[in-house]
Amino acid sequence: MKTQLASSSQIDYSQIEIVDVHAHVHTGDRKTQAQDRNEDAKRLFGTPKEAPKEISDVYKDLNGIAVIFDVDAETTTGLKISNDEVAILANQSQGRLIGFGSVDPRKGDAALTEIERCKSLGMTGMKFQPITQRFSPGKKRYYPLWELCESLGLIVIFHTGITAIGNGSPGGRGLQLKYGRPFPAMDDIAAEFRDLTIIAAHPGWPWHEELVAVARHKGNVYIDLSGWSPKYFPETTIRYMNSVIPEKFLFGSDFPLFPPRRWLDEFGQLNLKDEVRSKVLRDNALRILGLAK
Repeated sequence: MKTQLASSSQIDYSQIEIVDVHAHVHTGDRKTQAQDRNEDAKRLFGTPKEAPKEISDVYKDLNGIAVIFDVDAETTTGLKISNDEVAILANQSQGRLIGFGSVDPRKGDAALTEIERCKSLGMTGMKFQPITQRFSPGKKRYYPLWELCESLGLIVIFHTGITAIGNGSPGGRGLQLKYGRPFPAMDDIAAEFRDLTIIAAHPGWPWHEELVAVARHKGNVYIDLSGWSPKYFPETTIRYMNSVIPEKFLFGSDFPLFPPRRWLDEFGQLNLKDEVRSKVLRDNALRILGLAK
């Protein structure tokens, strides 16, 4: 597939209201062959059954932008994704969508080659899901991935905590939650690769206090709040977001499984300082993504 060149941004980022750093798109085989796993998450989140709008239209209606990605877990699922398709969506969005790539870390040197190619496609970062990819990111055998991302200036998103995939299914579809524990992996990676910006996806429950501790201590670790109803955020998460480290939390929805408007409505009910709300919804992400003026 020949990827089209990126179009110049026509969005004034200083005027947008929200930045969603966690939105999924399905590419390649996953467009039609990942339905069973999707249904697990839809049941958990109560995802509306109607077909979603085009993703760029969703965020245009919200006066926002979004980070988009797929997840490459081919060695465990047999399903191929296409980083090219993600790049095309981003490149045609006039700055509304920001593309992140994904590689299966179990592919060895091929994963490193694909990371370099993602950079050439204009990707801003890379997404990893240790539970579905079945790997422990803190193991030294995977350090070449993080070293390369650091050297290329790519942001890395790691899923942390429980996953909606397999939720309620017999044996959780064979997925093991141990791979989603943020400590010590996130701490070790952040310490070793100091110039690598790490976004820990989701509040990290049931290890949310460990995750907050890592974000508190490591200047290069951030937490996105996706895939979790704000009304069920752990008290520790809310307290640290509202007072101690408000600069470390980011809005993320988990689109299309968790509708961003629903997330925003529930977030609006939390008792947060106005300046904290702005940081979480847009300011922190704009800074991390290099879009702040």
